Amino acid sequence: MATTATAERGRKLLEKCALFNSLDERERRELAACSQPRSFAVKEPICHVGEPGHSMMAIVMGTVRISLPSLKGREIILADLPAGELFGEIALLDGKPRSANATALTKCELLVLDRRDVLPFLERNPAACLKLMQFLCARIRRSDERTADIAFYDLPMRLAKTLLHYSAQGTGPAKLSLSQRELAEMSGATRENVNRCLRDWHRRGILQLKDRWTIILKPEALRALAEPA
Repeated sequence: MATTATAERGRKLLEKCALFNSLDERERRELAACSQPRSFAVKEPICHVGEPGHSMMAIVMGTVRISLPSLKGREIILADLPAGELFGEIALLDGKPRSANATALTKCELLVLDRRDVLPFLERNPAACLKLMQFLCARIRRSDERTADIAFYDLPMRLAKTLLHYSAQGTGPAKLSLSQRELAEMSGATRENVNRCLRDWHRRGILQLKDRWTIILKPEALRALAEPA
């Protein structure tokens, strides 16, 4: 259990998490009293696929990368989760091992919620339980969309959607620092094919490749590429 000071800090952190910001003050205090803040450095592993999953984590600060190792030694990037998101909820709910790796992409501050505390809390709070179900449904829909994209659409469409997704998360000019290897792991392709596609778009003036940055010059052209023919 958290100390009084930690619990108060945890309550304030919970207010930033989308799943729990609809709870009232008493409910947040109750949940925060059972939570444990943890910090992770850049690139530090948080959990690995196959490990016991006794907790879920709310991201308070930073970005967490969710990924899967492939049989060929490559990594499949499933998502980069920003502050306000949750992860680890599947293993927490079904009691089975972790289904993916989680790594701190930046310096991260998390709030760890143990299964033995969360399940009774959800039983006592139907609104929070319903919101968690909605949260899981939204994540399943995104996963289904990604699977369909890889199965039915070509690389230019998948890559355009990836670039648009990440450029929409920031403010100001759409300038992305994702490497070509990362873009390949996100779009289900090889780095070589991603390189060819990006260089073609560079020649066409859709984007600019400069000093390891990808600068989106014509987002409307990417949006046209991202739409099914």
